[in-house]
Amino acid sequence: MKIIVTGSTGFVAKSIIDTLVSQGHEIHAIIREHSNTSGINEKAIFYEDNGSTQALVEYFQSIKPDGVLHLASLFLAQHQEDDIDSLILSNITFGTRLLEASVNSDTKWFINTGTFWQHYENQEYSPVNLYAATKQAFQDIAKFYYETKKLNFVTIKLNDTFGPGDTRKKVFNLWKGLAASGENLGMSPGNQVIDISYIEDIVEAYTLMIQALVSDSDFSYAGKAFVVSSSECMSLKKLAKVYENATGKTLDITWGERPYREREVMLPWNKGELVPGWKQNTSLEDAIIKTSQS
Repeated sequence: MKIIVTGSTGFVAKSIIDTLVSQGHEIHAIIREHSNTSGINEKAIFYEDNGSTQALVEYFQSIKPDGVLHLASLFLAQHQEDDIDSLILSNITFGTRLLEASVNSDTKWFINTGTFWQHYENQEYSPVNLYAATKQAFQDIAKFYYETKKLNFVTIKLNDTFGPGDTRKKVFNLWKGLAASGENLGMSPGNQVIDISYIEDIVEAYTLMIQALVSDSDFSYAGKAFVVSSSECMSLKKLAKVYENATGKTLDITWGERPYREREVMLPWNKGELVPGWKQNTSLEDAIIKTSQS
């Protein structure tokens, strides 16, 4: 199949692209000017988006993609006044342009990526921050497209992710540096529950979703949202112990030295439906070991 992928410079998208290429799919990665494409599979075909919707539609029409994997987003835990335009452009406008191009090129399916942060305090919808609100806004816009055109649009909502090759400033990379330095780190009290998934499990979820959409000739999935969620959710403080056991390293952490963030997610959303046919295959401890040895 010909598959459009956005967010291809990101950790999750790179891993998905590698798998899709190995399965024989033709990957078209939409990038921006000056994007750092190092680390993206060399067989990916790049399209540099200049912001023109007409040009994007014409590109879609020229290649006739089977589907779209939309992983691009601008994540900001807390925004400033001058971040608003960028958040809307990245998380709403760009996605809407992709939808317009999809329905004008007979693209059959579209997998969007959402976030558990659309569900503060386990509510049906309550955004943790403006980032989460923009993710919800895009889903609402998509409703017009899949209700008026034949587009099998679904959303996969993710929480935290990790794995080999992840260079983001996430908790395991933070702890890896802490263990190496032997320094002390002040953290929150550590009672917030963490739902974190290994990259191989994440990739499998997307490939299973693609298979389901390809075989769904009735477009019965259109508008549905699914999740990838760990079967081993635990407090941040307990997670630190699991990390120590898996790596054989000691973490010098002072719990409670820092306050919780505003609208801290103490309990991740647990009402979502898993991606059809998906389950966690790699235990958290094994995943940490694989990641630490990479």
